Amino acid sequence: MAGTIIDITPMRRRHLPAVIAIEKQVYPRPWSRTLMLGELDLKESRAYFVARDGRRVIGYAGIMFVGDEGHITTIAVDPGAQRSAIGMRLMLALAKSSLERGVNAMTLEVRASNRAAQGLYKRFGFVSVGARKGYYQDNAEDAFIMWVRDIDSAEYGELLAQYSLRYASSTRFELPRIVSGEIS
Repeated sequence: MAGTIIDITPMRRRHLPAVIAIEKQVYPRPWSRTLMLGELDLKESRAYFVARDGRRVIGYAGIMFVGDEGHITTIAVDPGAQRSAIGMRLMLALAKSSLERGVNAMTLEVRASNRAAQGLYKRFGFVSVGARKGYYQDNAEDAFIMWVRDIDSAEYGELLAQYSLRYASSTRFELPRIVSGEIS
């Protein structure tokens, strides 16, 4: 993937077959197509993105907005594209989209055993604030609850600017436009 441009764009229905294929590879209890379609229809309170290498979907991420908070609902990268900073780019898109929506804090749950994901989230300022015992239904594994606050601060803006600069030559971002409160 070195030397290629990664496109981060809003997820569309046409992306769902590839998204669901990745979902089945990386999660023991994958989301259904019906659930994904329902999430995509909630444009006022959700943002979903895909990462593409050419026409091939290699990752995706989503966030739910509630008031001034964003709850990251999902993020996954095709196993063949992992360790290529795709997760970094998707997290950057989620953070930028959150700021455009007036969000000042983000949260998520992550498997206690998923050290790689925890490391990614920590790079974006997330800290563990607690646990949900037996949260994951497939094996009753605990989830760590992680938060990052004050994402609208100058300090956090500088962090995002550094990441944006790092990936500027290899990533094209297309975020949903918000015009007069309407999302397009």
